[in-house]
Amino acid sequence: MKVPQLMRSPTLPSEILPLTIYYDGLCPLCLAEVHFLQQHNHSGLLHFSCLQDESASSGIDCKLAMQTIHARLGEQTLLVGPEVFFEAYKRTDLRWVNALFSFALMRFVYAKAYVFFAKYRHQISKVIGPYLLKRVKARYPLATKADAGNGSGNLT
Repeated sequence: MKVPQLMRSPTLPSEILPLTIYYDGLCPLCLAEVHFLQQHNHSGLLHFSCLQDESASSGIDCKLAMQTIHARLGEQTLLVGPEVFFEAYKRTDLRWVNALFSFALMRFVYAKAYVFFAKYRHQISKVIGPYLLKRVKARYPLATKADAGNGSGNLT
């Protein structure tokens, strides 16, 4: 009997490991992104943890995570900043986003833009967050785990 490659490897490729994203449940823009990602999480490898839920922080510095997005890859590896989005989109069905992020120049530009965004996230979210959240919910009306209250935050 032939053993699949996955079984022979002592460590799993990062694309196979689950990714838990820690997000600000009071930020409309963050909620829009989480809702969007949930709708494209067909692999089931993305998990979401609201930073306002104290039991869900799993040793994350919540104050720091409110300034820059954090995620946990598998059980141990902590990711911070743009790398969270690169890993998150690898786990979605959005192949065109993965294609864009495969270019070093695109990753560089996105990383630089993220620094600006993170610095002004609250102001940006106040202006466009509610609109984007409304649009994402209109486009993807059937929330899967988001509205079920499984620690992924209230996206209503």
